[in-house]
Amino acid sequence: MTRHIITVTVNGTLYTREMDARKLLSDFIREDLGLTGTHLGCEHGQCGTCTILFNGVSMKSCLLLATQADGAKIMTVEGLAKDGVLHPLQESFWEHHGLQCGFCTPGMLMNALYFLTVNPRPTDLEIRRGIAGNLCRCTGYVNIVKAIKAAAEKMAQNKGA
Repeated sequence: MTRHIITVTVNGTLYTREMDARKLLSDFIREDLGLTGTHLGCEHGQCGTCTILFNGVSMKSCLLLATQADGAKIMTVEGLAKDGVLHPLQESFWEHHGLQCGFCTPGMLMNALYFLTVNPRPTDLEIRRGIAGNLCRCTGYVNIVKAIKAAAEKMAQNKGA
């Protein structure tokens, strides 16, 4: 078994770990770092529950080996809230009932965060296209779209403040 040492920054904290070269990034985040907000659904890149920001870009962590993250900056759902204050996306999902069981929510939040950085004032259709790679089996997406739209408005207000 080949072992590798990687150094990665996750949610602003620098980590150095040794691991099996075949370990998936999603497993590394959950097992080695104990950040269990990144969920595992299909493990084939189809559902989006494992979505993170990888060097600022939305990525499905089940499709990457942990060794590919050496030197990377990663943000997981645990990195959204700051000093106990929810991120506008988290607030909006709560206020607009954008979740039910919550299993897809971490990946949905991370993909929505990236989406809003590239399209800060999206239409409903653009939001639906932007979250197309994240599956939700409970909500029917209506409230998720409302939540992302509301978060976009909050985030735009915060930039203006």
